Amino acid sequence: MEFLHALLIQPFVDMVMEPAFFIETVTKGLMAGVLYSLVALGFVLIFKASGVFNFAQGVLALFAALTLTGLMEIMEPIGMPKALVVILAIAATIVVMVLLAIVIERLVLRPLVNQELIILFMATLGLSYVLEGAGDLLWGSDVKVLDIGLPTDVWDINGVFVEQLDVTAAVAAGSLVAVLAVFFTKTRIGRALRAVADDHQAALSVGISLQQIWVIVWSVAGIVALVAGIMWGSKSGVQFSLSLIALKALPVLILGGFTSIPGAIIGGLIIGLGEKVVEVFWYSVHGGAVENWFAFMLALVFLMFRPQGLFGDKIIERV
Repeated sequence: MEFLHALLIQPFVDMVMEPAFFIETVTKGLMAGVLYSLVALGFVLIFKASGVFNFAQGVLALFAALTLTGLMEIMEPIGMPKALVVILAIAATIVVMVLLAIVIERLVLRPLVNQELIILFMATLGLSYVLEGAGDLLWGSDVKVLDIGLPTDVWDINGVFVEQLDVTAAVAAGSLVAVLAVFFTKTRIGRALRAVADDHQAALSVGISLQQIWVIVWSVAGIVALVAGIMWGSKSGVQFSLSLIALKALPVLILGGFTSIPGAIIGGLIIGLGEKVVEVFWYSVHGGAVENWFAFMLALVFLMFRPQGLFGDKIIERV
């Protein structure tokens, strides 16, 4: 009886008795979900354009954050104002991510055109280790503090504490989603990306360059990875465990759907909110560390009942 009381009654009593704490927990969960969504967005972009699950997306976020901190460390001794250093370092990092996209297209993707998707997936798996090693060689393996001037204070709103950095991350993610939605639906390149995602051969037959599309989509995914790396790096430092965020983005994609940009956002919010609320209010049931497995258990349930996710396309094959 005590177990059933702790599972079904006590958590809801605590939510009602401590509304400010409940709202604060919900807010923290949603903000963490936004950060998951930022990483998941990069996966969705590449999957929409190529049908390939890019295992290297988490390492792309790490590599972008390492490059940004490394460039700032080089520029700061020159004596330029901090704001100018940040702007120049971010601009240079964007250029690096675009150049990286070109190199990936030339050396990895182009030789594998018309190969099975599992081969492309394995190529991204190998790419993730190459990038991780390159980041270690170029910028070192120490934990780095990333300070680009983002607000780090805490707001006290009627007893509910909200971190300004989390709000900044939410605004950045929302802005990215809006820009990407317009990019995919209103621009010629966006329509070409969707055409390539639907059928590579048909897209090639109407003159769409597969190579250019891949460079563009990997560049955009690299910039999204940079934003995710900045937010995670500003919050917890730039360290190699940052690449493990990619594993948390996988259940986000299963919930939202592999081809849906809004799905990546909604999936991230559900994962972030769910694991934080369960961690805090069901603590006496599971004993802690629920954030390590809650997302994957939820994804497993979704796979059994709705494998295409909330917003994913249901694939129907006629025999």
